Amino acid sequence: MTPSGERRINARGVDCDNMSLEAGSRPAVLAAAEVSTNRLTVLAERIDAAGTDTIDVRAPAADTVIESVPACTEGDVDRAVERARDAQSSWADIPADERAAVLDRFGDLVLDHAEELLDLLQLETGKSRRHAIEEVLDVPLTASYYADRGPKALSDQNRRGAFLPATTARVTYEPVGVVGAISPWNYPLTLSVTDVLPALVAGNAVVLKPDEKTPFTALALADLLERAGLPEDVFQIVTGEGATVGPALIDRVDYVSFTGSTETGRAVAERAGRNLIDCSLELGGKNPLLVLEDADLEEAARGAVQACFTNAGQLCLSAERLYVDESVYAAFLDAFVGATRRLSMGTGFDYEADVGSLIDGDQLERVEDHVEDARERGATVVTGGRPRPDIGPFCYEPTVLTDLPPDSTAACEETFGPVVAVEPVPDVGTAIERANDSDYGLNASVWTGDRERGVAVAREIDCGTVCVNDAYTSGWASIDAPMGGFGDSGLGRRHGPEGIERYLESRTIATSRIGPLDVPPRVPTAWYARAMIGLSRLQRRLPSVSSLVDRVR
Repeated sequence: MTPSGERRINARGVDCDNMSLEAGSRPAVLAAAEVSTNRLTVLAERIDAAGTDTIDVRAPAADTVIESVPACTEGDVDRAVERARDAQSSWADIPADERAAVLDRFGDLVLDHAEELLDLLQLETGKSRRHAIEEVLDVPLTASYYADRGPKALSDQNRRGAFLPATTARVTYEPVGVVGAISPWNYPLTLSVTDVLPALVAGNAVVLKPDEKTPFTALALADLLERAGLPEDVFQIVTGEGATVGPALIDRVDYVSFTGSTETGRAVAERAGRNLIDCSLELGGKNPLLVLEDADLEEAARGAVQACFTNAGQLCLSAERLYVDESVYAAFLDAFVGATRRLSMGTGFDYEADVGSLIDGDQLERVEDHVEDARERGATVVTGGRPRPDIGPFCYEPTVLTDLPPDSTAACEETFGPVVAVEPVPDVGTAIERANDSDYGLNASVWTGDRERGVAVAREIDCGTVCVNDAYTSGWASIDAPMGGFGDSGLGRRHGPEGIERYLESRTIATSRIGPLDVPPRVPTAWYARAMIGLSRLQRRLPSVSSLVDRVR
């Protein structure tokens, strides 16, 4: 219902608040999402595939096929990369500020089409609308950042030459060529374009392989990029099974950006290495959240709910391990469990539900297996612990575990669902030790009444991002700062200057004002050697270009 209590009637006269998705009918699901069959068909037709094989795309809220997309072959990937390569040089010749203007217009279009994108996101992922809006809001911010930062990152840079003032050194930057991007199903809007936009503004062409579960969101973004002025063929999308399309893409591009599981990430890195191309990988996480004895417990409980149950826990930054100072453990657990129990579940296309659906039956089975294994090994399920087929076929209750044995599956592996274990610890040193007892290192969260203390603790945690008194948003949304993981959580960084620099090749151009830097004619080599030793002593005492700039500042 609307805030005034009126029923929500969509543009086709369908009462969305009185519509059940349990029956699983395709017309009912599409009507609830306000997405037309024709719109999905038009988006699917953007894929240029020679064959007739297709992949069904299902709506998790009802486990219903909503449309199909081409199952691209190796040949289809080859043609897409060639089209992108043919278009890339002309795109790179366009001035950087004009390329940046395309991103800026794209950000505006995303906001203009926010409702359509929200509907597609929910339709494909089953997530709640209040979590889907995070993605929609993130994309324009990323577009604005790289529209502003891109031209500056591509500018030539003067560096210190070998022997001042006789030599100079300048660094120029060129796009790597064609970038292959492979994005996951859990955040198909944000994670499709977060890596694409900096690659485009750098002058690259991009071929994106979205997850086969969520291709339509990516296709809608491609449509908006073209409306924003991106030339034809600069951005290509190939759909299909990962085992077929992924290797074919890696073998043909000049750089690979991948977001997904650690297991698949290893295979991507190995193949990229064989091809001698660079890659960036954001992979899995088993993220810790620390509650210190001086934390505001109500605030920490509220933050922990966000950290653990956003997108039903299907978030690479999600917390699955909570370490709480034993002096406040009981009070925190009471507040956290209470806040968890107050969460509402649903699959409606409105802002009523706090938690939506898991993506499919495989993910539901993984969550059920982890919780059942925990129970069998002696863990306590304080709240949750049940599937909710009455709400949706893949819905599972937000679940809090205590007394989780260290050898249980939920303790050792990433669940990637709405399941978290809470453990008391005697002091902050133990909390840090437990937080670092993992092969992963993507994100962490620290809660304390002393922010400076929180920063000091954050420095001791082996993660690429650590948020103090916040779950993950302050880290992810700091687009000017790099985002990535330690250990098994990945390689490279997205966001910040690093997010665009990975898509560039640097070229050093050095000049000499005195000709060859070698022994001059008719000068004894011994004299030359002694002179160079003296010059080297002097050179070492001269300030570098960067230090001179710092002094001026």
